[in-house]
Amino acid sequence: MLTALRTADGVRLDAHHDPGPAGLGIVVAHGLTGSWRRPGLRRAAAELSRVGGVVSFDFRGHGRSGGRSTVGDREVWDLAAAVDATYALGYRRVATVGFSMGAAVAVRYAATRRDLAAVVAVSGPSRWYYRGTAGMRRLHWVIETRSGRLAGRVLRRTRIAATGWNPVPEPPDVAAARIAPTPLLVVHGEADALIPAEHAHALYAAAGEPKELWIEPAFGHAENATPPALLSRIAAWLAATVPAGSDPRID
Repeated sequence: MLTALRTADGVRLDAHHDPGPAGLGIVVAHGLTGSWRRPGLRRAAAELSRVGGVVSFDFRGHGRSGGRSTVGDREVWDLAAAVDATYALGYRRVATVGFSMGAAVAVRYAATRRDLAAVVAVSGPSRWYYRGTAGMRRLHWVIETRSGRLAGRVLRRTRIAATGWNPVPEPPDVAAARIAPTPLLVVHGEADALIPAEHAHALYAAAGEPKELWIEPAFGHAENATPPALLSRIAAWLAATVPAGSDPRID
């Protein structure tokens, strides 16, 4: 039974495995202040487990995981630990589904490693330091100020590092250009009040083929707003896109 992961830099991560059909493993990555234990992620895991086994986890600094959040920088190491653990469970193909911050991490990870069968980025930013909405300005207050980090720790069980991005990680739209030939699905909502759909268009434009872009008219932001029908479509896309057979690590 999978209950914890250990990253390359020694951080312990709280994790969970929902078994599914053999062959495909799906790693689900939550957004900032999220958790695999929260209803939005549990709904996603339940739907995705119809087509593959699902490994979900808390990023560093979130929930019961150790460390402090670096808001998309060292979290790439967290996703790497989850992908490795999914292969260790016996799945021959592994895909990632990331929401918001988790989408940015999934894109950056896929640009540096060739062990994924597919990548799904839901409600993800294309660049850092975006402050164009009231929600993102509040989020930067949480990340960049002592009082904001205290609020995040008390109210959302999220411990954010005071050092910020040092160095600043590569922007997701730059990383997206190196994902091909791994299939990429970019999903975004027109009703997203936090990150507008222009970010999805930027990610899609930067990526090479094969790629798809879904702009959903009534969809808001990330896992908490993803309706069951959209989760079902994502699951169906993964089932149709990821071929059965050999391990992508040795293709």
